[in-house]
Amino acid sequence: MNQEAELIAAMAPLIADLAENGRGAVALAGSRGKGRADAQSDYDFRVYADAYRGPDIESTPQWRRFEETMRHWEEKGFRMDGVWMRSYAGVHRDLAAWIDGAPVDKSFEWTIWGYHLPTDLANQQIVADPDGVLAGWKAQLVCYPEALRAAVLRQYREILAYWAQDYHYESKVERRDLVFLVGLSGKLANAILQVVFAFNRVYYPGDGWNLPMAAELKQLPPDFIPRMTQMLEPGGDADAWRRQRAEFIAMVQDLEVLIAA
Repeated sequence: MNQEAELIAAMAPLIADLAENGRGAVALAGSRGKGRADAQSDYDFRVYADAYRGPDIESTPQWRRFEETMRHWEEKGFRMDGVWMRSYAGVHRDLAAWIDGAPVDKSFEWTIWGYHLPTDLANQQIVADPDGVLAGWKAQLVCYPEALRAAVLRQYREILAYWAQDYHYESKVERRDLVFLVGLSGKLANAILQVVFAFNRVYYPGDGWNLPMAAELKQLPPDFIPRMTQMLEPGGDADAWRRQRAEFIAMVQDLEVLIAA
């Protein structure tokens, strides 16, 4: 057994025991759940249950055992991100809304573009699932929901169409308003990626590995990855932001051609 397997085997029962009945469902999320971990990746655990030990879980023996074991692995050089405790009922409710084409907006400090539940559930690696709930969620997401696809395409195409013609963008370029332009670059890159992933019926990756995963999609505008890279790294010369805006407008046009075809 390699060290990662040993870590998961050690942590999983302690995480499951945080549930009130000791039968929490445990999953590994983030880049490791996606199978794209590298030397910078940490371990993002999820636990799902009807209820958790308490009323103050951090004062329980179960939490202390979990935390002590986590610190042990951190001392061995493994980067840990703790555990996110979620309720079955809350995930059931939110997932039903997402599948029906009504994304549930959840913002946390640790995510730039918000938390995307289908991305998390579809990509997470199931470690323990005593009642088969996590497997059931994954089964619901095997096929990309058409209502969700329509909602994502509508929302982000509207954003792209607005900024492709809005005079404020051109004005900010001429003024070289860097704070605005940097912020807008991220907003537009996110909107473009949301569109291409939904169009391909692939769940948006979240905050990490966007371009490498986009490169694997079957239907993309021409030269998509190098063009996106250039948009995100426009350079420091006087014409850099003008080029970026022109390329952005061209990309929006190419996306519309792709979708229409």
